[in-house]
Amino acid sequence: MKPPTILILCTGNSCRSHLAEGLLRAALDDNFRVVSAGSKPSGYVHPLSIKAMAEIGIDISGHHSKHMDEFLTDEVRTVITVCGNADQACPIFPGQMNRHHWGFDDPAHATGTEEEQMAVFRRVRDEIARVFQAYAAGLLDAAKVHDHP
Repeated sequence: MKPPTILILCTGNSCRSHLAEGLLRAALDDNFRVVSAGSKPSGYVHPLSIKAMAEIGIDISGHHSKHMDEFLTDEVRTVITVCGNADQACPIFPGQMNRHHWGFDDPAHATGTEEEQMAVFRRVRDEIARVFQAYAAGLLDAAKVHDHP
């Protein structure tokens, strides 16, 4: 049996959704499939997202920007949007049971030197980490209760 899919959506699928995907995948076990996509994919993963995640030991360098329509035929159990535009553009996926919206600032809009931009990427990464690690802990607790009544 395939694990349930958790789809994380953003508009461009270049920063926030990849940060969230990497963090959630690291926090969950193999009983969950975590993917990300965009309503208007940018076509790339922002290099500073990759760098910010590498700083905490999570490698997202193999991620790529994808359109949410790639997952319309998958069994998507949960959809999580991390920006307002994706929340408004999000279709209902067949079999979808849960939908969450947790908005975060877009670090791609950061300006200044690379170090000043990195400070924004780190802040957003850490904000996403707090929310998604708590969410993962809840999922894992619920799975334990379900497996061991």
